[in-house]
Amino acid sequence: MDHIDNIADLEAIYGAPMPTSLAKVADHLTPEYARWIKAARFCILSTIGPEGTDGTPRGDDGPVVAIQDARTLLLPDWAGNNRNDSLRNIIRDSRLSLLFMVQGSNNVVRVNGRGKITTDEGLRAQFERKGMLPRTVLVVTLDEVYFQCAKALLRADLWGEVPDNPGLPTAGDFLKAMTQGREGGAEYDAGYEARAKRQLWVR
Repeated sequence: MDHIDNIADLEAIYGAPMPTSLAKVADHLTPEYARWIKAARFCILSTIGPEGTDGTPRGDDGPVVAIQDARTLLLPDWAGNNRNDSLRNIIRDSRLSLLFMVQGSNNVVRVNGRGKITTDEGLRAQFERKGMLPRTVLVVTLDEVYFQCAKALLRADLWGEVPDNPGLPTAGDFLKAMTQGREGGAEYDAGYEARAKRQLWVR
């Protein structure tokens, strides 16, 4: 079996990135990305450490993170099994990614950044639920944020017949804001599924 072990060979197969895949990236939470993340009750936290990589689901009965400012997210750590794989990794290597999902939406929003763990009483208190507090809060400094291509969720038909969330920013909204109207908008959204299905084996 042949393996690809250099970037030049990889780029020869895939070609250049689509312009919209670069235009959608922001170094802070735009109003659209902030609205989308506030609607997310679930995310996947990915970290890396000396023993390897780790991915863990995080969820809540409301927004899964709190937005402190345009570059800072707060993720409470509720009681679990005490393995703390992700937190151990973050102490040794602060780099992380968050994948935010909203039920019914085929978009996924990714945040890449760095994390620090705190027991600050004020931050913990803002997540109080029925007298319970998270043990710690993960403070995420955002380096970049962007939405992921929807093809994976379309292939999986992840939500089935669950309708899209009304009022949630769409891929077209993100692109329109990030390109000052040069790309995206309702026209982009209206044609996306048909364009995507030309690249899918699922119909």
